[in-house]
Amino acid sequence: MKEIQARSLSGIPVLLALIVAGLADAAFFINAVAGPSPLQIVAAAVIGAVLFVCLFGLYMVEPNQAAVLSLFGRYVGTDRTDGLRWNNPFYSKKKVSMRVRNFESGKLKVNELDGSPIEIAAVIVWQVADSAEAVFNVDDYESFVHIQAESALRAMATSYPYDQHEDGQLALRSHATEISHHLAQELAERLADAGVEVIDARISHLAYAPEIAHAMLQRQQANAVIAARTRIVSGAVGMVEMALAELQKNGVVQLDEERKAQMVSNLLVVLCGDRGTQPVVNAGSLY
Repeated sequence: MKEIQARSLSGIPVLLALIVAGLADAAFFINAVAGPSPLQIVAAAVIGAVLFVCLFGLYMVEPNQAAVLSLFGRYVGTDRTDGLRWNNPFYSKKKVSMRVRNFESGKLKVNELDGSPIEIAAVIVWQVADSAEAVFNVDDYESFVHIQAESALRAMATSYPYDQHEDGQLALRSHATEISHHLAQELAERLADAGVEVIDARISHLAYAPEIAHAMLQRQQANAVIAARTRIVSGAVGMVEMALAELQKNGVVQLDEERKAQMVSNLLVVLCGDRGTQPVVNAGSLY
């Protein structure tokens, strides 16, 4: 089922013509009754009935809206010309909005790739691209979009971990652009038969489930502390190496291996400590 462009007439000229014809038929009917002429009365009544039926061929199409026309269950075409239109009065007209719409899915509780329960929600931006498919391929295309969006979001969430554990691995929290692209593709495949085009799909809420949120927060804090300590130690070792090299280069003092080890230990304590140190100054001799 694909959309077919239907032709229609401008409704305003047709409406004016029907009004004029109705007035003329009324005058004809009055003359026929005054005659009296039974044949003319019948003809005037038939003409009036035809004009009345023709009024049902008028319909309104708003901007970014389409009218799906069908005749006794057979799809005839889609009229996207906005304004007052006129077509076969026996056509049934179903209005379909072609405007861009969006909605936010509810917070879904799913298990991510590593098995941890998470809460996730997404904002979906979509519009009807093919009115015939939207009307005839599914019962209710709006409900179909909502249900398929939740299904695609669940499938996508189970395909990725919450956090990145390896280099180059895609994760829900750290690769928002790639995840959104995957979600949009998943939705486009599911909604193609309904004549719906997915414009954008982005995660609007992402968090661990309440029952494990505290434990996961502690793990994230531990990872942050380890990463910070690793950087501090790396920088401290570089500073100690630089200090020893400068002392040896300038000949300020000659240290044996034992004193070098003690100096390295003291410098690392000073540089890696959480709090400011209070050194003890030896004012008597070198050692």
